[in-house]
Amino acid sequence: MKKIIYNKFDKKAITELPLLNFPGKIIVIVSEGEAERAVDYLLSSDILGIDTETRPSFRKGETHKVSLLQVATRTTCFLFRLNYIGITPAILRLLENREVPMVGLSLHDDILSLRKRTEFKPGMFIDLQNIVGDIGIEDLSLQKLYANLFHQKISKRQRLTNWDSDVLNDKQKVYAALDAWACINLYEEICRLKNSKDYCLTINKETEKDII
Repeated sequence: MKKIIYNKFDKKAITELPLLNFPGKIIVIVSEGEAERAVDYLLSSDILGIDTETRPSFRKGETHKVSLLQVATRTTCFLFRLNYIGITPAILRLLENREVPMVGLSLHDDILSLRKRTEFKPGMFIDLQNIVGDIGIEDLSLQKLYANLFHQKISKRQRLTNWDSDVLNDKQKVYAALDAWACINLYEEICRLKNSKDYCLTINKETEKDII
């Protein structure tokens, strides 16, 4: 039986879905030596999920540098606390690598934020927003894409918390790891559906009505 997917997923339906939990190991990186070992491990993988977090600004004209770089394999996520260590030579090596694909969502914004810390030549990045249209999906948010393809909800409650805090709490760690890890799942499922054609695209009636 073919998987039913939607061109646009009903946002209201997301609240009824079961919550997605991160099943792997989370490792926080706060030193250059730790970053070196973490990058060596990550570059031995065949695929990586990637994302960033920045302390939110609530005042006009206030801006902050990117606080966190999270990079996940299928089983482990490393949280690089850039507000402590910056972009080290090892992290730079990771971001410029052209051997291991790094999958994310809206990567233009992430790369721009990272380059404000240290200039680099982006490596093998794959943006989910550039490929999801290949199977007819028009949504571009991580939460909607995951709900559409896996029928699970990604909580966004921690998004506007302080990512520059001295110590990240457990909820922040899980949120950050989940966003990076979920990108791997989405990429592999999009590729599988694209190659197998094992899906049925349903056009959301509200979207159809809006077009008329």
